[in-house]
Amino acid sequence: MSPVLNATQIQQFKDEGYLLLEDAIDASQIASIQAQFAEWVEESKQHTEAYGVTMDGRPRFDVEVDHSPEHPALRRVASPTELSETCFDIVKNSAASQAVVDAIGPNIRFHHSKFNSKLPKTSTVVKWHQDFTFEPHSNDDTVTVLVFVDDVTLENGPLLLAPGSNKGELHSLWHDGVFTGAMSDEASAEFEKVAVPCVGKAGSACLMSGRVAHASRSNQSDTARTLFIYCLTAADAFPLSPNPLPSEHAGLLIAGVETGKVRGTAFEMEVPEVPKGASFFTQQSQS
Repeated sequence: MSPVLNATQIQQFKDEGYLLLEDAIDASQIASIQAQFAEWVEESKQHTEAYGVTMDGRPRFDVEVDHSPEHPALRRVASPTELSETCFDIVKNSAASQAVVDAIGPNIRFHHSKFNSKLPKTSTVVKWHQDFTFEPHSNDDTVTVLVFVDDVTLENGPLLLAPGSNKGELHSLWHDGVFTGAMSDEASAEFEKVAVPCVGKAGSACLMSGRVAHASRSNQSDTARTLFIYCLTAADAFPLSPNPLPSEHAGLLIAGVETGKVRGTAFEMEVPEVPKGASFFTQQSQS
């Protein structure tokens, strides 16, 4: 594919830690994954707790505590590239993935994928954290791509980002010996002061540095807010902890070539806890 980012956009990503791209995913692909997720929501009504199984033996489908057939609250689908050809094609061939190549390329590999959803009137929240402290690599050229499956509005629990936090410290997710998956209350309060909501139409995509601080609130609207999320890394960024969402596609080169090299950048952080439950929402519930 031809480059999709200009020099100004690349600099914005480097300075602020994120970049919103409109029309990053084809309408036909969005329609396909909307239909697929709707099928999973319907299926979830038959279950009262997390279900299914991933390659590491954990549940693939995670639901909120208030989930019921009358009020479905499917919040996570793990490693959907194994289930959906469209998801896998988006990772390999979309403008969003090409934008990652433009930003940190040219040699890029796949790390993991998931759906995070906030169905109407559901209580799912995401506490302040940085992805890099969940999935550290030898260098910090790691990018999370968040594909808007639905229109994301100010009312349905949009992503909140702290511009420039990608250049700051890596905040601890451990508190009193417990891996909470969330920053301290003090750090979270500071990021709340500068938080910027990321909103847009279905088919948009947000590129987010693994180091940028982010969070989101519950969805108290009548519209769903579902994201297809995947993580891409520089090919010379080697994982320093087990993949929290392993799949048959982990480590796949999606752009460029294998260099046979590992690159390191200086940083210090605690080793994350490998999740034992259905998703990191279980870890964040401990904070």
